[in-house]
Amino acid sequence: MHFVRPLFILPYLYPNAVWRQKEEKDNIFLTFDDGPIPEITPWILDCLKEKNVKACFFCVADNVRKHPDIFQRILDEGHQVGNHTFNHLKGWNTDDAIYLENIEKADQLISSHLFRPPYGRIKKSQLRAVAKKYKVIMWDVLTGDYDNRISPSQCLKNAVNYTRRGSIIVFHDNIKAIENVQYALPRAIDQLQSKGFNFASF
Repeated sequence: MHFVRPLFILPYLYPNAVWRQKEEKDNIFLTFDDGPIPEITPWILDCLKEKNVKACFFCVADNVRKHPDIFQRILDEGHQVGNHTFNHLKGWNTDDAIYLENIEKADQLISSHLFRPPYGRIKKSQLRAVAKKYKVIMWDVLTGDYDNRISPSQCLKNAVNYTRRGSIIVFHDNIKAIENVQYALPRAIDQLQSKGFNFASF
């Protein structure tokens, strides 16, 4: 089952993570997980450039290793980057020492103070350790673009209808998300801007 908003209990269980930014203005935060890959990340960058919007890309470092030119383009065009581990590890299933070592290996290529755990699944012990060095960014709106049971139009509705002041929105630059993100992203940007929201940086 897909939850657009995180379960209400999660921010209390994981207080070291940021689920929604505290904002006085109508700022929101656009993020992408899992890239960079040639199949979709350049298209997303083209879309953001056309809309004059900045985002944060939480990168899998092995993808950065494979596609350094796309990663450099993300930086050159003024977007933020974050650490998403080297091998997209699920914290729940990974020994703490291996998980933390994988994050530090990723940091050698990504070099960011921002971190997002793949799948949002991280042990409390891992989070406590990671939060000593990184700002851990979760989300307030999970569009579901990666889920083939969710239509492009529903993905768009998720992005627009659940966003509020301070929302952290998650799209994906991965293979599974291509159809949904190509439909929903440009329309979501337009509709959210028409509601008066501003896309901000962390």
